[in-house]
Amino acid sequence: MKAVVTGCAGFIGSHLSERLLTDGWSVVGIDSIAPTYDTFGRRRMASSLAAHPSFEFIEGNLNRIDLSPHVLEADVVFHLAARPGVRASWKDFAQVSDANILATQRVLDSLSHSPETRLVFSSSSSVYGQAMEFPVNEDRPLSPISPYGVSKVSCEALLSAYAGQFGLTATSLRYFTVYGPRQRSDMAFTRWIGRIFHGEPIRVFGDGTAVRDFTYVSDVVEATVRAGEDRNPGHDIYNVAGGSPVTLGEVFEILRNLTERDFELVYEEPALGDPQRTGGDTTAISRALGWKPSMSLEAGLRAQVAWYRDSGLPDEMR
Repeated sequence: MKAVVTGCAGFIGSHLSERLLTDGWSVVGIDSIAPTYDTFGRRRMASSLAAHPSFEFIEGNLNRIDLSPHVLEADVVFHLAARPGVRASWKDFAQVSDANILATQRVLDSLSHSPETRLVFSSSSSVYGQAMEFPVNEDRPLSPISPYGVSKVSCEALLSAYAGQFGLTATSLRYFTVYGPRQRSDMAFTRWIGRIFHGEPIRVFGDGTAVRDFTYVSDVVEATVRAGEDRNPGHDIYNVAGGSPVTLGEVFEILRNLTERDFELVYEEPALGDPQRTGGDTTAISRALGWKPSMSLEAGLRAQVAWYRDSGLPDEMR
């Protein structure tokens, strides 16, 4: 099997690329390594992947490089590249639109000439916004409350349009708060763990009662690979959630136990675009692909804490 992985040097994309290579796939990885976060770590990851004989790395912007030769030879395109971050998306929607919506349309344009190539798209729980009933299923009306969420809704709509007009086979996976080793340096768990080990207070948006459905990265990768192997025609949409929503206060207690350190919490105003609660119903993906989350939050955080201790990255890159 041959795959194209966009965003291959990023948090989820690098784990997915490693899994595909382990499973015997040939992989073409594409990443612009844009300076949105930790370019040092992503370049190191790209170099590590490129050392594998079945991996080809292409550094470039999806809106500028010629995707057709790579897509035409692929069995599956895993499109994970995006400009990440709910809070960051308020600063420049033009860049979010360029990296998320326009880049996705370019991927779809390249696939319109190769409808037998399957597309798996990384969407987000941000499409639901401030839902009122939990867990949310895929039929829930979409009401994003951030520009990032709006961009993911737009991408899903594009997938449906191209699937209908060009006969594409596509799956959108709505990831719920992914964590684990190599998590982005701007994401909460990496920032919090770093502050704990440096004896610094943790800044918390809100009052600590927010609820999140955290999903471990290997579970996300497993769901993504299964979606790539599925051949159901049309555009399918599935939640990919950890299945055990917890409050941030519960997360801090787990971190205290794992690090054996106490720390100060500094509460701040809730951030724009952050919902008070998330929680995904995974019945649909369980029935269709046989997927269920397997990693508990405590075990997953233990792995992320160990990665932080052993990563060897400069402090400013963690």
